[in-house]
Amino acid sequence: MISKATIDQVFDMSRVEEVIGDFVQLKKAGSNFKGLSPFSEERTPSFMVSPVKQIWKDFSTGKGGTVVSFLMEHEHFTYPEAIKYLAKKYNIEIEETVQSDAEKEAAGERESMYLVSEFANSYYQNILHKTDPGKAIGLSYFKERGFTDETIKKFQLGYSTDDWSGFTDAAVKKGYQLKYLEKTGLTIVKEEKQFDRFKGRVMFPIHSMSGRVLGFGGRILAKNEKAAKYLNSPESDIYHKSKVLYGIYYAKQTIAKDDNCFLVEGYTDVIQFYQTGVKNVVSSSGTALTSDQIRLINRLTKNITVLFDGDAAGIRASLRGIDLILEQGMNVKVCTFPEGEDPDSFAKQNTLEELQQYLKENAKDFIAYKASLLMEEASNDPIAKAELIRDMVSSISKIADQIKQELYIRECARIMDISEQVLFSTLAQLSKKALTEANKSAQKQKKAFEVVKATAPAKKIDIQYELEQKIIEILLLYGSRKEDFEDLILKENEDGELILEPVIHQAKVFEKIYLDLQEDEMQFGNENFKTIYYLIIDYLNQNETFSVENFMHEIDPNLAPFVSDILMNDERYRLHNWEKNNIFPKRKDISVAQLVSETILNLRCFLIDQKVNEFKDSTHDISADNTSILEDVLNYSNLKMLLSRKLNRVL
Repeated sequence: MISKATIDQVFDMSRVEEVIGDFVQLKKAGSNFKGLSPFSEERTPSFMVSPVKQIWKDFSTGKGGTVVSFLMEHEHFTYPEAIKYLAKKYNIEIEETVQSDAEKEAAGERESMYLVSEFANSYYQNILHKTDPGKAIGLSYFKERGFTDETIKKFQLGYSTDDWSGFTDAAVKKGYQLKYLEKTGLTIVKEEKQFDRFKGRVMFPIHSMSGRVLGFGGRILAKNEKAAKYLNSPESDIYHKSKVLYGIYYAKQTIAKDDNCFLVEGYTDVIQFYQTGVKNVVSSSGTALTSDQIRLINRLTKNITVLFDGDAAGIRASLRGIDLILEQGMNVKVCTFPEGEDPDSFAKQNTLEELQQYLKENAKDFIAYKASLLMEEASNDPIAKAELIRDMVSSISKIADQIKQELYIRECARIMDISEQVLFSTLAQLSKKALTEANKSAQKQKKAFEVVKATAPAKKIDIQYELEQKIIEILLLYGSRKEDFEDLILKENEDGELILEPVIHQAKVFEKIYLDLQEDEMQFGNENFKTIYYLIIDYLNQNETFSVENFMHEIDPNLAPFVSDILMNDERYRLHNWEKNNIFPKRKDISVAQLVSETILNLRCFLIDQKVNEFKDSTHDISADNTSILEDVLNYSNLKMLLSRKLNRVL
C-alpha cells in the first residue's frame, strides 16, 4: 500500500497540463489548454485541460477527471500504477511493498504481461553489461554502431544469449508463469519444450508513450540465412505493432516543443539521431506506416518530415504512407540522404550542426518531391506519365484544406508541365467519386438510423438529474463564497391569504443550499450526486476555503469523471471560439445568490409536481372520503403558484 502522505505529495507536485502534455499536443485557450482527443478520432479539438482546477475533460467521449484518472484511462494503469508513474516523473520517493507470489497471481493478465516484459528488459540489460558473452558479442556490436555507454543505457539496449532457454529458465526460476512468457511471445512453447524467441540477438525494448515496455525487437548477429535479420515480438494484449512507434517515449517532449517529427525506418536510425542531438525522431519499426501510428504523432504535432535513404525502390513503396498522413490533415515534408547513406550512417558521420543544416536544406515539400521522383520514372512514356499525374492528384485530393489543394495543383502543373485546368478537372472527378462513395455510406447509415428511430422512443430529459447536477456545480464553484440571499417567509396577510415575504440575510452558499434541502427534506435521486454532495458539504464544514484540486484527489477515482464533467461543462463553448463571432455566454458568477435561489426553487417545484401526481394517482374518485388528499393537492398547488411568482414565470 502507498501511504496517504505520499499520495498527497504526488497530487501536490503533479501538474495536469504537464503530464497530459506528454501525450497530447496542448494549445493555450484562455486560462485553459485545448487539444485533440486522445480517445477518439477527430480534427477539431474537444479536449480541455484546466491548470487552475487541475482537471481535464474530453467532450467527444465524456471522459474526464484528475491527472491520475487520465493515466488510468489513457495508459490503462491501475490507481497505484498511476501514482507510481507520477512519483517517478516528479522525483518523489515512494515506499513500495514487495509483491508476494499471491499478489502476482492476483494481478490481471495484462499487468502480469507487463511485469514479465519489465523483467525481460532488466534481464537482457544485465546479460549485456555483466556477462562475458554479453560484453564480447552484444556490447561490441553496439560499440561498433557508434553508440556510447550513455546511449546504450538510455535506450535500455540488451542482449539475449545464444542458449535455447536461458531467459525462459531464469524467468521461471524467478516465479514468472510460463503462460505469460508465452503470451508476450518471449518464450515459444511446443508440446513439452520451451525455448527463447530472441536467442542470439541484441535487444531493442519497445516502449509505450508513457514508458512501459510493450515488446521487443531483436537483431540476429550470427550469419544465418534461414533466420530473419530483425524479429519483433508477436501481437499480444499489450503489444500492437500497428499502434506503436519506436522511440516515441524519448521523443514526445521534443516533438511537441519543436513542432515537428522526423520519421525513420529502423531502431538504429532513431538511436543514432538521438545520440547526435536530433531527439524528435521516431520509427515505424520496419512496418508499413498505419493510421494509428500517425495519430500518435498528430497528438504532439501537425508536422512530419519523412526521412528516406538512397534506395529508390524503398522510397517508392514508402510514398504510399504519405497519403495516410495527408488524410489526417498533417503537413508532410520528405528528405532523402545521398546514395548509399541512411539516417543511421549519415548521423554517425556528421555533427549536430551539419545534420541539422542538411535536414533544413534538403527537406522538400512532399508534392515537389513526389512529382520530381515520379517524373523521372515516367521519363518519355506518355501512358506512364498520365498514370503518375493521376497518382499525384489523388494524393492532393486527400488534403482537406482547399487553399493548400490549389497551391499544390499549381506547383504540380509547373513541375509536370501540364495545364492547371486538366489537373483541377481530374481533382474534381476524384472528389466527386469520393463524395459519391461517402454519400452511399451516409445513406446506409441513415437507413440504419431510421430503423432504430422507428422503434426507439425519444430520450426524455431528466429534469431532476439536471437540477441535482446544477446544485453540485454551484457547490463546486461557489460553495465557500458568502452571498446575500433573499429568503421567502410564508405568511398570512390580513385577508387570510398566503403570501411570501422577502427577508435578506448573509450566508455561505453551501450553508444556504444545505439548510434549504434539509428544511424541505429533499433527497438526491442520483446516487453519485448524493455521494458527491455529502463529500462537498463535509469538506466545506472542515475547511474555510474550497480547493477543487485537493477535493478531487481525496474522492474515489470512480467519482472523478462526474466532478470533472460538471466543472468542465462550462468550458465547452471555449473550444469553438464563440467570442470571435461576438457571442458572449453569460457568466454564472454574476449573480450567484440568484442562481442558487432559482435552482433550489426549480427543484422544489419539480418535487411538488411529483407529490401532486402521487396524490392524484392514489385515488381516481375525489369524494368525501378523499377530502384530506384534495386539500393536500390544493395546498401544494397554491405553494407552487407562490414559487412561480418568485421565479417570475408560469410553472
